[in-house]
Amino acid sequence: MNMRITGTGFLKQAEAAGRLRQGLPEASVLTDPEDTRPYECDGLSAYRALPGIVALPENEAQVCHVLRVCRELGIPVVARGAGTGLSGGALPMSDGVLLSLAKMKRILALDPVARTARVQPGVRNLAITEAAEPYGLYYAPDPSSQIACSIGGNVAENAGGVHCLKYGLTVHNVMRVRAVTIDGEAVEFGSEALDAPGYDLLALVTGSEGMLAVTTEITVKLVPRPETAQVILAAFDDIERAGAAVAAVIAEGIIPAGLEMMDQAATRAVEQYVQAGYDLDAAALLLCESDGTPEEVGEEIARMTALLRREGACDFRVSQSEAERLKFWSGRKAAFPAMGRISPDYYCMDGTIPRKRLAEILRFIAAMEKKYGLRCPNVFHAGDGNLHPLILFDANDPDELRRTEAFAAEVLEKCIELGGTVTGEHGVGIEKINQMCIQFSPRELEQFRAVKRAFDPKELLNPGKNIPALHRCAEFGRMHVRGGNVPFPGLERF
Repeated sequence: MNMRITGTGFLKQAEAAGRLRQGLPEASVLTDPEDTRPYECDGLSAYRALPGIVALPENEAQVCHVLRVCRELGIPVVARGAGTGLSGGALPMSDGVLLSLAKMKRILALDPVARTARVQPGVRNLAITEAAEPYGLYYAPDPSSQIACSIGGNVAENAGGVHCLKYGLTVHNVMRVRAVTIDGEAVEFGSEALDAPGYDLLALVTGSEGMLAVTTEITVKLVPRPETAQVILAAFDDIERAGAAVAAVIAEGIIPAGLEMMDQAATRAVEQYVQAGYDLDAAALLLCESDGTPEEVGEEIARMTALLRREGACDFRVSQSEAERLKFWSGRKAAFPAMGRISPDYYCMDGTIPRKRLAEILRFIAAMEKKYGLRCPNVFHAGDGNLHPLILFDANDPDELRRTEAFAAEVLEKCIELGGTVTGEHGVGIEKINQMCIQFSPRELEQFRAVKRAFDPKELLNPGKNIPALHRCAEFGRMHVRGGNVPFPGLERF
């Protein structure tokens, strides 16, 4: 056993490992660095920490055991799904337990009549749709990482996807969550009925980033697969026109199944990777999808075509087959891995702004590229104003990492200034914790912390994430105010 904690820390870790093995198989408690290193980060790979212990429970009873041991010993515990998160939410602690739900990957029940599936948290997002496909059903939220990401992680981050504009985020597609508190007690949020009595705690736990309880079972809604779907691939020679077109589609009362946008830098990167047939001369591309009956789709495609022409689309194509529709979407779905081919590392951000401010934020990001000397392709869930700037950098260069962090911080703070928020679907984790100090007042942050303490009095579940301590905000505020520069009204209050 190769432990890295010294002194009293070593003793507590050794005791914890022994206690954990009383309720878990020997092979499900990892302490050797060679075994724990795969868990040192999530998709936000710029930040790493080697966990003291990794626990791999196989069922709910074992999850209860892990949490009871951690509570009794006062050891922090971080829950982890597939590790595809992009905000550092699953970053482990060297003096804590990393609780992986990867072995809990069974689809427990699928009811095609009720259109529900009951699954364990380690089930992959796409696996639910694959299981429902024979019944003409599917699970609607479709993050770009759906082939790998787990439904438990989707619940923790309230994940979305390219079709969330019409079908909603995870919170709109989950009926019930069963979870275990830090006391080792199993509780249920929501219901498989149309409504549940009492407060809407299901909405509270969805997106709580593992800070309130550890999910062990989820009941999701399934929806009928539409009879047909078509997508318009529209090219614009001006990015501001593309942004205006997005706002115009929504203003027309059209709610597309998907409404996505990519700038030229993004389309050129993905075209090299998947050959989706994109116009590489366009300043921006829009993907506008309609689904439903053939009559509904035909009418909506005609309306959007006319609208996009009016808004200045210089070229567009409408998919004529399912294969062509999937080809058009393949580039957008592959945007993140495509960046990995052209840069050693990329920093995928996640902010949300009012749709009408899309052009403004893009101009700001272009200015930041020049300021920090870093490239930043952009992909957007344009229909709901959720942006994913992809800052390209080399993590082996400390100065590039520093500039990347500063670049990202400025973009997030601009989102707040424009009336948006610091996250749409990736969560806060550690990535955006400083910007939480700007978006929320000390009183609001204390209310958030009071909710956490109601579930987790000793703050052992995923500590240091999501909600910044007030002393951290005070220091962050002093850094911004220093020299008389107060970029946001009220920041001087810290």
